[in-house]
Amino acid sequence: MSSAPQPRPVLARRLRALRESLWPDAGITQAQLAQALGGTKPLSISLISSWESTDKPVTPPVKRLEAYATLFATRRSLDGETLRVLPVHELTDGERTRRKELMEELLWLREGRSLGARPRVDIWKFDEDQNITIVCARLPEQYRQHLSYADPESADFVSLYTFADPDALIELFGHIRSRNPDNNVKFCTSDELTADDYTSHLVLLGGVDWNSVTRDVIERVDLPVEQVSRVDDAEHGGFRVQQDGRPKLFEPKLDRREHLLEDVAHFYRGESPFNRKRTVTVCNGMYGRGTLGAVRALTDARFRDRNTTYVRQRFGDVESFSIISRVPVVGGQGLTPDWTLEENRLHEWPEAAE
Repeated sequence: MSSAPQPRPVLARRLRALRESLWPDAGITQAQLAQALGGTKPLSISLISSWESTDKPVTPPVKRLEAYATLFATRRSLDGETLRVLPVHELTDGERTRRKELMEELLWLREGRSLGARPRVDIWKFDEDQNITIVCARLPEQYRQHLSYADPESADFVSLYTFADPDALIELFGHIRSRNPDNNVKFCTSDELTADDYTSHLVLLGGVDWNSVTRDVIERVDLPVEQVSRVDDAEHGGFRVQQDGRPKLFEPKLDRREHLLEDVAHFYRGESPFNRKRTVTVCNGMYGRGTLGAVRALTDARFRDRNTTYVRQRFGDVESFSIISRVPVVGGQGLTPDWTLEENRLHEWPEAAE
């Protein structure tokens, strides 16, 4: 006979966060939740409170977690005079996907890690009604001055020609937009960022040479990785870390004719220093193909699942993590890094998941 699941404080925190933080403007109370989950037989407020208690948590039965997942899969649960759990058949395809992901997460938290790895969670999926801002550097003037398409005075002007890393931008914007159809997803250059943009989910493309927002963020987070500028400190720059008590620089590789053979990509995800309830993600490389490689590690359909699974198994529930990886360049094309191969991972932080 199997024993009953042990109380899970992490599950209690997650249930409380769903009620209080998923739709903070709604101000959902424990009484409203008790009514919605109970339907014709409302649950007691004390029962909801016991499920959210981290000191002495009570583990909810599976059917109640299924109701949680259905309710919080769609903001339409708030439509009408009272909070309610919609019938599953009334959910849209996107809402059913959200319900499935949320239910897998809650059941995993209920049973604990002994049942295996946490269900794969898409890093590029954000909660509904949360703004996402992708920030690129503006291409420096010396690279734009001979392009008529980049001249605002030209009849042929195309604003995207003024962006650095447009290939990474197009790849990532399309992917994030498809995964978050109900969110406001925008992109802009670093000099176009507004005060409200800073407090949204930030996704930063490109490094400290051109993207000033990347530099501002890296200076404010606890990250033991320093980008060495290609311009000031080294011929081709790189990413400097402390390894075995000594500084180590991971550099791109070029041949004698200055053709890029291998770039270096840096992916960082952590709590935003401008809004602790939002995230900041940095996709960076010493050259454009490194930045694109950092993006495609988690968007390329052939690699994103295995790389996402690796991240979850390697880093667990940590809020901040960083991976520096190789990006081989073949025939002028940067290849998507496979993070499951040890030789592709140059540096990881933190050193071990708790």
